[in-house]
Amino acid sequence: MWIRLRQIAIVAEDLQSAAADLGTILGLEVCYTDPGVKVFGLKNALWPVGSQFIEVVTPITEGTAGGRYIERRGGDGGYMVINQVDDVARRRERAAELGVRVAYDLNYPDEGHDGIQLHPADTGGSFFELDQMTDEVTAADPDAEGGPWHPAGKNWKPYVRTDRVSAISAAELQSPDPERLAKRWADIAELDLATDDEGRLAVQFDNATIRFVADDDGRGEGLGGIDVTTVDREAVLAGAEQRNARSADDQVMVAGLRVNLR
Repeated sequence: MWIRLRQIAIVAEDLQSAAADLGTILGLEVCYTDPGVKVFGLKNALWPVGSQFIEVVTPITEGTAGGRYIERRGGDGGYMVINQVDDVARRRERAAELGVRVAYDLNYPDEGHDGIQLHPADTGGSFFELDQMTDEVTAADPDAEGGPWHPAGKNWKPYVRTDRVSAISAAELQSPDPERLAKRWADIAELDLATDDEGRLAVQFDNATIRFVADDDGRGEGLGGIDVTTVDREAVLAGAEQRNARSADDQVMVAGLRVNLR
């Protein structure tokens, strides 16, 4: 039984501004736009980071969950932690055992994709999504990283750019009560709760850390940041200067999300 961080979603009021951040600062290139998100009153785009992805969604109608999230947290920012698993049936069972509601069922057998978005009111922190790829390629080698990822379409690999950053190594969830939130996510993932090298509460996924910290920025509970494996720090920082988004020597801001350079 494994779980890998595969995608981070950001919600932003202006998709073009967020795209400029991702391109100018992190050197990423758009690989896919999914027309299917229109049913949620959204438009989107995805950028590969190695074999992982950053997605930006923008509300295009009134009354969307994304729009309410922007209002609640006072602007753009992290929205979803989206993971690949090898056993989504077990994940459904676990959610039911814990009384965690499924906000949306992502069962697309013709597309080789089965998954669940768990309700953020029950998980806390953010949407917690668990997806299994059921296509023939993944079934033949289910443990291979970098395999098909249907939310990003079928032709994302030519758009991978790793000159500046090459992977997402952590997601950081903030809360007024990080211990409560950490225990909840550990229970859902059926993983041990531990601490990282700096003493922060964390759950270790197969390829990334989910970290839980106090809400120190006044924006409330949510997905506050990510860590990225950095190849060219100086180029990232120079891009951040252009976008007025440099917050420290090891941190930049991308569409309201803290991006820590590791």
